Amino acid sequence: MGPLLQRSAGIALRIIIAGVCCFGVWSSWEIACADSLFKQDNEASIRSAIRLVPEGWEYYMRLAQFDRGHARYLLTTSLSLNRYDAQADVELGLQYEAEGDFGRAEKALLEAYGVDHTYLPRWSLANYYFRRDNMPAFWAWARSAAQMPSDEIGPLFELCWRASPDPERIAGEILNDNPETIRQYTAFLIAKGQLHVVASVASPLIHSGDPETDRPLLFSVINRLLAINEANAANALWRSMIDQHWVVADTTVPNNAQFGREPLPVSFDWSLPEYTGLHSWPGSSGLETEFTGSQPEDCTIAEQTVSLAPGNYILTYSYYTTDIPPDTGIRWQIVDTKADTVLADSPDLSSKAFEGSELAFSVPPGDSLFRLRLAYRRALGTPRISGMLVVRSARIQAIPKT
Repeated sequence: MGPLLQRSAGIALRIIIAGVCCFGVWSSWEIACADSLFKQDNEASIRSAIRLVPEGWEYYMRLAQFDRGHARYLLTTSLSLNRYDAQADVELGLQYEAEGDFGRAEKALLEAYGVDHTYLPRWSLANYYFRRDNMPAFWAWARSAAQMPSDEIGPLFELCWRASPDPERIAGEILNDNPETIRQYTAFLIAKGQLHVVASVASPLIHSGDPETDRPLLFSVINRLLAINEANAANALWRSMIDQHWVVADTTVPNNAQFGREPLPVSFDWSLPEYTGLHSWPGSSGLETEFTGSQPEDCTIAEQTVSLAPGNYILTYSYYTTDIPPDTGIRWQIVDTKADTVLADSPDLSSKAFEGSELAFSVPPGDSLFRLRLAYRRALGTPRISGMLVVRSARIQAIPKT
């Protein structure tokens, strides 16, 4: 090859390379402009994006939301450009359903599932069969959707509730061992006020869930059950948490009887309310409470819910006080949670040295939940107290029948 021919070939190659580069730059500019127009998200801008990039399948799918009169054509075009776009299949199925073409609607939705096994196609099919009143198919696809939950599947539970407002049936039909499904269904039942079944739904979390994630939810369930006097369900859930070492707690009554641990945020542990002028904290010496003299005249120092069968009991407790005179209003009380009445209360607490005392009481038939309360109520004719109270322990034991 002569020098002239070699030089011509080199120039031609450089021209070709430059042309390819220019074409690439132009194509990139078109794509960038089309994407910018698409993000404006209005009908005119999306049509302009399609003129620039006719093969942009997602543009046709979005345009179908604006141009409902041509939605079927636009969605079909989108699918011809990307057969694996399940969202377009779902939208096309809904379009066919709106037009009364139920055969094609079902086919399109099933094709969406065929190319995408995630939550959206399953949820869409459950909705479709619910609207078509095909309950066997509805429950099958609702169950399938629950096997792959999204971040928020409350709408799925709401749809199931519309099909059958029976929480136990819904659990039997769609619930599985997935902790996220159980969490969301538990929250759904709480919102619906279906507390009578919440414990049985939530309890599998103790075996399949994560303690750090699920412990607060289970505490909430227990507290709600106790608030409506569902003692058996609350006790069963609490015992399971103890048995599976989800909590550090005692089987004594009350739990944490020596105040050696920071209380858990559950009614089966101590509640230590704070007031201006009154501060309590647990420690190695027991429960220490400081009164400054500006505390309320009637307040709770410590309280815990306890479950007791009918029978006779004795509360034993030990304590000492500093600068708190006798008969000034600190007492242990056994409170009936249902009636919010005091079943029994102790003499006023006042002792410069550790003193052990007892309070005998009886639990009548029919009641099972009580609050063990340490309370202060200013005695008539006395100023508000100022000083320290230290309670080393408090324990309730059954008196054996003779």
